[in-house]
Amino acid sequence: MRRTDLDSRRGDPLDVAFSATAIIDGHGIVQGWSEGAELLLGYRTDEVLGRSAAVLLAEEMTEESRRSLAGREWWSGRVALRHREGRSLIVALLAHRRTSPGESGGWALETAVTGLPDRPGKPSGRRGDASVVAHDATERHWPRERLLLLNEAGTRIGSTLEVAQTVQELLDVTVPRFADFACVDLLAFVGQRGEPPPDPVTGPIVLNRTAQRSVLENMPEALGDVGSMAAYSAFSPPTDCLAVGGQAARYEMTDAVINRWSPNDPSQAAGIRATGMHAVIVAPVRARGVTLGVVCFARHVHSEPYTEDDVLLAEEITARAAICIDNARLYTRERTTAVDLQRSLLPEKLPDQTAVEVASRYLPAVVRAGVGGDWFDVIPISGGRVALVVGDVVGHGVQASATMCRIRTAVRTLAEIDLAPDELLTHLDDLVMLLSAELLSTKAETAGGFGATCLYVVYDPVTRRCTLARAGHPPPVVVTPNGTADFLDLPAGPPLGLGGLPFESVDIELPEGSLLALYTDGLIGKRGQNIEKRLDTLLEELGRPAPSLNSLCDGVLGALLSPQPVDDIALLVARTRALNAHQVATWDVESDPAVVAQVRAKVHAQLAAWGLDDLLFTTELIVSELVTNAIRYGQPPIRLRLIHDRTLICEVSDSNPTAPHMRRARVFDEGGRGLLLVAQLSQRWGTRHTRTGKTIWAEQFISAASEESSL
Repeated sequence: MRRTDLDSRRGDPLDVAFSATAIIDGHGIVQGWSEGAELLLGYRTDEVLGRSAAVLLAEEMTEESRRSLAGREWWSGRVALRHREGRSLIVALLAHRRTSPGESGGWALETAVTGLPDRPGKPSGRRGDASVVAHDATERHWPRERLLLLNEAGTRIGSTLEVAQTVQELLDVTVPRFADFACVDLLAFVGQRGEPPPDPVTGPIVLNRTAQRSVLENMPEALGDVGSMAAYSAFSPPTDCLAVGGQAARYEMTDAVINRWSPNDPSQAAGIRATGMHAVIVAPVRARGVTLGVVCFARHVHSEPYTEDDVLLAEEITARAAICIDNARLYTRERTTAVDLQRSLLPEKLPDQTAVEVASRYLPAVVRAGVGGDWFDVIPISGGRVALVVGDVVGHGVQASATMCRIRTAVRTLAEIDLAPDELLTHLDDLVMLLSAELLSTKAETAGGFGATCLYVVYDPVTRRCTLARAGHPPPVVVTPNGTADFLDLPAGPPLGLGGLPFESVDIELPEGSLLALYTDGLIGKRGQNIEKRLDTLLEELGRPAPSLNSLCDGVLGALLSPQPVDDIALLVARTRALNAHQVATWDVESDPAVVAQVRAKVHAQLAAWGLDDLLFTTELIVSELVTNAIRYGQPPIRLRLIHDRTLICEVSDSNPTAPHMRRARVFDEGGRGLLLVAQLSQRWGTRHTRTGKTIWAEQFISAASEESSL
């Protein structure tokens, strides 16, 4: 465009105050250059006039960018221009398309460096020029960028309550916008659930490299891998940063600073120099007065050094991230404490017994509220029987785990006194009501208190009878030996803690080799899925043949477990066994003291047949005392039963429900020493009440030699 054309315009674009302006013709050739442009980019007018405007761009314009400009009359945005000294300069650019006089009023600016049509369709008019106005927007641009970065840090950092993920989010926000490389090193206690050190961090320190990120592949700047230990000398920048009153600081990576960083490892110092790292900010990770670690930001691709404003920005971002990291640390510690408590209260190893083969699984929930109160237990009880129990306390966290502990302890105590399942749940209901009242009085829970559910099962391998009762718990699954699986029709009963409502027991006979599956609702409940479909899946998996019960448990969890379970899961499976007929001997006893000698003779013969000769004397004494007491104080019918299991069990039953009590006999008393003698000769003894009376029992261990001779 000719100068006379410019003079005919209203207002010369080259006269804009405080602006760097340029005119580019339709061929992309610079036709005008203002004093502001010369001040901004360093080129004199005679150096750029008549040259292609492309030499002013720090980056070549892509074909996609050219297409995006097609048909547009104006454009604005940020562009990287090349200074005469070779460095890049980001400026805010406004460009309008210009046409010949008479085509349109005024003048326009444009960034296109090639001719573009005014509008879609056939071009009209005469090819004109374009004007470009560039302002040095650095003072406006970087404050805005810092605010955007702070805002993004506030929204992106802390999306989870996991330390590693939170630290990685800090690096994702800052690299590459603020740094070319960044790493976070934390003190060991952060990941080990320990307490922070009482003394200030001084001297040489060893930190855990928790996360790192780089704009370069393979992260050549990193001096170690994630998970490795990073050692810093006493006077290195990270150590200074963590000292008392230490603050974020920026460093120019001179030889002196590099040597402070790695004074005893020349290879590390050489590695730092090789990356071209020229600027570093080191900031402490502190929250609530606790020092957690240090974060390092480094530049080597960006040519700009860090400024004091950058240090303040790094401190602000790190402070926000530190709160999130500390929240994750505290949550992890509390959750781990609850999980450890929960697992310590569950049976670490299921007891050895003959009645059933068992396998179990427990999985805590993956939720912020913490673990729940799911639990299970296997309790050997008298007569070679076994009690299977699964329960669930409503709620999550340490409180739920502690409540579960109290309930489980109560169940074991009640099971030891051989209460029937419905009676046991009644006593447990009273206990839960008391616990709920205690929590309400201390305001530890909401006004509704808390509740619990429970399923209690007793299996007798002698009779193959199974007695069950439940309190608001999901019904058990019974799988017959032929693989048919179904839910047992068992009265649901009210949840524990309501009070005043009865529980009902059901008594069934199970073929040997049947499978019982007890579980909590976390296994079958999942948001967004049909509960009926999940119940069908449970039956299908339990009925599927498996080489072992452990494999069966794994198959059930694999089919029903979600990646992030929102509730605890407890699963207990048991395959029933039965004692052979030759392992049990039963005699009806007349209510006559004269028959005691005959009973001893029968017991002697039976023990000899079993090869338990070493137990003859003690067993005859125990049987004599128990039978004599039943004849003297009990009511007919009287029955004696011997069970040869892992132990030798002697049981005497009668119709009198009154239980005997062991007392201390005085020197001249003729009686009162029978139960004391039984207690001294046996490993365990006790009384259990039945619907028809009571049974007094005593157990003796069988030696390995006797066990081998009886086989």
